[in-house]
Amino acid sequence: MAVNGSCSYVEVHNCVLNGVSTALSESSSICSDLREISETEVMNSTSCTFDDLFDPIEESWHHCDNMLQTSDNKIHVANSLMDVDQDPRKRLYFADGRRKVDYVLVYHYRKRSFVRGSPSQHRLSTISNGSYPLGVEEKDPVGGKDEPVEVVVDVGLPDPADGEKIMIREEFEGNLKDAGLEIERDKENKTHGQAFIRLHAPWQVLSREAEFLKIKVPTKKSYELREDKGLAATMNELWRKLNQPFQPKVPHQEQEQSRTKFLSHCFSRDKLHLYNINSKDTFFDNATRGRIVYEILRRTACARTCQTMGISTLIANGVYDSAFPLHDGDFRPTGQAEGKNDRQLLHDEWARYGAFYKYQPVDLIRKYFGEKIGLYFAWLGVYTQLLMPASVVGIIVFFYGWATVETNIPSQEMCDEDQNFTMCPLCDRACDYWHLSTACGTARASHLFDNPATVFFAIFMSLWAAMFLEHWKRRQISLNYSWDLTGMEEEEEHPRPKYETILLQKRQSKKKNKKNKNETGHEKLTWRDRLPGYFINISSILFMFGVTCSAVFSVIIYRITISALMAMSPDPEVKSNVRVTVTATAVIINLVVILILDEIYGMVAAWLTELEIPKTETNFEERLILKAFLLKFMNAYAPIFYVAFFKGRFAGRPGDYVYVFNDYRMEECAPGGCLIELCIQLSIIMLGKQLIQNNIFEIGIPKLKKLCRTLKDKERDPKEIVEQPGRRQQWHLDYDLEPFDGLTPEYMEMIIQFGFVSLFVASFPLAPLFALLNNIIEIRLDAKKFVTELRRPDAVRAKDIGIWYNILSGLGKFSVIINAFVISFTSDFIPRLVYQYIYSETGTMHGFINHTLSYFNVSNFKPGTVPSISSLGKDITVCRYKDYREPPWSNEAYQFSKQYWSVLAARLGFVILFQNLVITMSMLVAWVIPDVPKNISEQLKKEKTLLVDVFLNEEKEKLQLIQSLFSKDLTQDQQDEVQVSDQTSLPLQETNPGPVLSAPSPGSTAPRTRPRAASFSQFTRQMSMSPRSDITQHTAV
Repeated sequence: MAVNGSCSYVEVHNCVLNGVSTALSESSSICSDLREISETEVMNSTSCTFDDLFDPIEESWHHCDNMLQTSDNKIHVANSLMDVDQDPRKRLYFADGRRKVDYVLVYHYRKRSFVRGSPSQHRLSTISNGSYPLGVEEKDPVGGKDEPVEVVVDVGLPDPADGEKIMIREEFEGNLKDAGLEIERDKENKTHGQAFIRLHAPWQVLSREAEFLKIKVPTKKSYELREDKGLAATMNELWRKLNQPFQPKVPHQEQEQSRTKFLSHCFSRDKLHLYNINSKDTFFDNATRGRIVYEILRRTACARTCQTMGISTLIANGVYDSAFPLHDGDFRPTGQAEGKNDRQLLHDEWARYGAFYKYQPVDLIRKYFGEKIGLYFAWLGVYTQLLMPASVVGIIVFFYGWATVETNIPSQEMCDEDQNFTMCPLCDRACDYWHLSTACGTARASHLFDNPATVFFAIFMSLWAAMFLEHWKRRQISLNYSWDLTGMEEEEEHPRPKYETILLQKRQSKKKNKKNKNETGHEKLTWRDRLPGYFINISSILFMFGVTCSAVFSVIIYRITISALMAMSPDPEVKSNVRVTVTATAVIINLVVILILDEIYGMVAAWLTELEIPKTETNFEERLILKAFLLKFMNAYAPIFYVAFFKGRFAGRPGDYVYVFNDYRMEECAPGGCLIELCIQLSIIMLGKQLIQNNIFEIGIPKLKKLCRTLKDKERDPKEIVEQPGRRQQWHLDYDLEPFDGLTPEYMEMIIQFGFVSLFVASFPLAPLFALLNNIIEIRLDAKKFVTELRRPDAVRAKDIGIWYNILSGLGKFSVIINAFVISFTSDFIPRLVYQYIYSETGTMHGFINHTLSYFNVSNFKPGTVPSISSLGKDITVCRYKDYREPPWSNEAYQFSKQYWSVLAARLGFVILFQNLVITMSMLVAWVIPDVPKNISEQLKKEKTLLVDVFLNEEKEKLQLIQSLFSKDLTQDQQDEVQVSDQTSLPLQETNPGPVLSAPSPGSTAPRTRPRAASFSQFTRQMSMSPRSDITQHTAV
């Protein structure tokens, strides 16, 4: 049946077609002929034919390796569609319905031509493409007629790049089979499309890799956890009953709440009797199976074709499109009585907005997605829970300001029209003098956030940040214990694809160099190779900082110009709303600029990290996080820093203002202070960023991508076979989902939010409340995205959240400094204290506004800056402005007064006192709260002791078994020796000549003593008793 190998190269195509057609016509049934012929002979003849005849185009016959292979090295070819009546759970298995699909590889293929024909012609195409022939004609289930099918004959010369990819795939998949994986592929029955390769890891591979990876599994040994007694037990029981309505209905979590704890130990093939293995197919869960297969994929090399290692490199080079583990079926309930799968449980109890009041099933999340994603959602849950007390305190502070606004003396003085404080113009020429009482609304609003309770709230939030970090450390250690991550060693990582590519280029360039031609050794990239990348990184980051500052400065110019233009308007209503209009529009512009630059900076950070050529994915991720955080932190907080610490500080004074472009005066703070403007800026940016970027973008962008991908698929060749959606397999459904891009965007938005909550919280006490409301939605939004819209990520082990904890800790310490300066320099808290306890005659706040306003003689205005038209009359000789300066009648007119230096000293002293007090209290909190919970440390010690006992008992049992076997052998040897001595002591004439110990005859049925191999312990033990006799006995045996 093999194709004749004597065909010439000119007749190659006709020879192949005629040869295969002849082979098919030799029998009425292709299956009966295939059974009669040895599989090895078919494979040899087929490969020989292709090697001899098709060397110039051997890439086009890449399916030859799949055809009729032996049972030890075979790739099954299956239909890509499922039957209508097929159990949906069978979507997760091979065509035989027994072997589970642990991983899927996807690549794109393209064929030259296609024809339509009968099933008899279809058998030719399936053999040509390497698929297993069906052996019977496909009949229409109703009419019994032949069903026309699309037949692809791959006889054209492929593209050279495609041929190289085919060779790489053949080698890679061959290496996977050598590693023990079992492979199944689809029939390629279209002109082009995606081909799916399913991988299954049998028990031998799973057990081997689990031992290599040191995966901890539960043993049969268990113990009862210590129960609380007395008041603690009563309080725990009460708390459990109160929390019962908020617990998700997850069977796995209910088992975790039992008082029985099974010991865990690293898996070992030598200790299978220690584990409770009910079924080898279900002993390792799907996430663990996927992680094991991914480890094999990551370390499998293609040394012969492309000198690369790992599936990541092959995906980067376009050999494969993607690789992913499968979801556990559909997330929609199927109504089966057997129960829900883990994906359905996660969807119903976690990924629905209706479950917002429930705790997260963290253990189930970890079981399904792995430890790294489980830790992220656990951290997000802890952060959201601790925002509740912060929100309550912030609401109390806000209502305190609202309740005391009527009794606030400075606000009353500003709103008192009888005081008649005539203020200097806010701009040159166009602006008029104005009364301070017109800013009454701003003063009253400022008191809502600038009151004595704000200082308490700033101290509370600083301690809250320290408590949050300590609580997370305890929670993290508890999760490590319950997830069997204690003592986990860091796994060796393989190099990234780009690192391997650059390293290969360096090796090739050295081989071409004659001087280094004979040099051998392990090449690696040095700092000289990375120096250009470092230089571009530093210069680019500085340039991006400049871009951010330029954007802030542009908004400042906008505010100044719009203020001047609106002040020149003849409409009095427009003039009265200048400050509100300019502030609101400027903040919205800032928000839009921040959102745009955020997306740009994310791409720039990834590009800059690639230039550094990190070796491993961990190094790449850490460097990317650091760059992205620096750029996005600068982008989000630059406008807020300007309002908090720079606005109004460099504006000058009447008669000596600072100008921009020689025409526009620098802007000043509102009469009520800059704190109210800081509050507006912070609230709009925080809320807008959370609403637009964190929610709308996360919902809208994935749906837009999915829509574009669907439209792109519809624009393909309409003659292709369109699969019915109801019959598609699970790997087709998962391939249509978005790939998982990592947790960096999820962490980043929460870290930026943590900065809004902690850094400038003194100016906006309601920030924790809005963060809490956002996070309640964010948790369910992320859960829905992970369960329904993303492919299943690889289960990655991790003990902590990595570099994000260091960033959180740095932000917590930085928030102490920022809040100290906000209270001291942005708010009026320190000037009020100084006035009340030093300058007030009555010890009250009466007269505070007059104390903070300085005098200016209007005759000292520069020419051209005096208001052209004044509605307050021409008899104004003195105007007031907010500053601590000497009056014009003083010898040091318009110089800083003693009050200014007193207030400045008090502000600096408060900064030092606040920082030291809060940092000391934070350190005290960290010292009081232990990192490891007491019950966890006790259970760890107990488990170590129990494991030692288990292994000691096992060794004792082995020793007893050896001793019992040795005693039996010793008894048998002594009996044999006695028989031999008796036989030799008989008279010579009574014994037959011959050997004493003769072998039994072939037909004899006498029992034969089987010698046993003595262990070293047996020799040593017997030699200590009787050396000479023992040696004789063992020699005889």
